[in-house]
Amino acid sequence: MSLLLTSAIENGVQVVTLNSPETKNALGLEMRQAISEYFLEATLNDDIRCVVLSGGEHYFSAGADVKSVVEYGPTEMAEAQFEQYWQAVKHFPKPLIAAVNGYAIGGGCELAMHADIIIAGESAKFAQPEVAVGIIPGSGATQRLPRAVGKYRAMRVLLTGQPFSAQEALDMGLVSDIVADAEVRAEAITMATLIAGYSRSAVRRLKEVVLAGADLSLESGLLLERQALHLLFDTPGQKEGMRALLERRKPDFSGS
Repeated sequence: MSLLLTSAIENGVQVVTLNSPETKNALGLEMRQAISEYFLEATLNDDIRCVVLSGGEHYFSAGADVKSVVEYGPTEMAEAQFEQYWQAVKHFPKPLIAAVNGYAIGGGCELAMHADIIIAGESAKFAQPEVAVGIIPGSGATQRLPRAVGKYRAMRVLLTGQPFSAQEALDMGLVSDIVADAEVRAEAITMATLIAGYSRSAVRRLKEVVLAGADLSLESGLLLERQALHLLFDTPGQKEGMRALLERRKPDFSGS
């Protein structure tokens, strides 16, 4: 059985689904490898302009495969280099939307935080429970969560290890939208299709500037923004978009 299911590419959008129901989509070594390989391939596939990442009806992902690492020591953990499998997701240059139904726990929540947009079902649950088993998160939660929701809300999540609802996630700024559980995938695809219809150059540059700017001073970030804007004036997408506006027609970004 394939650990990842991929849809046909439609309107520049591909849906990739975690597919290990017997493990609740746990992020064991094989699953991590499959995710990494998919995003490396999707980066090089020009037909893919936006990706939707989803899980199961009841579990987006239950997080790390604890059974496989319970007897590890520090050396084994270091040599496993689990972080390498997230690099392809972290550096994925195209928009990524996480469609979260059910539980996104530990590494599953961290995987969702790699996305640019998170759409959650109304009954979705999130948690970073690592402290309850004697460790801390290892796939970015200690860094991404405070940047997303602020120190004090992040510390409550990380130090208590308690699950929180989709509504709480929305209120703290962790998710972008909440929809009915049955509509999560469709809503994510609708949003992805809208994004995929824009200029490829503009969308990629936008993501690049936002992510890079998060680690810069305000002035450095503004400079990066201006430079990116100027460079876009040498792209087919800019010419088509502005001409279409002036001519009062819908732009055709298919070639850009």
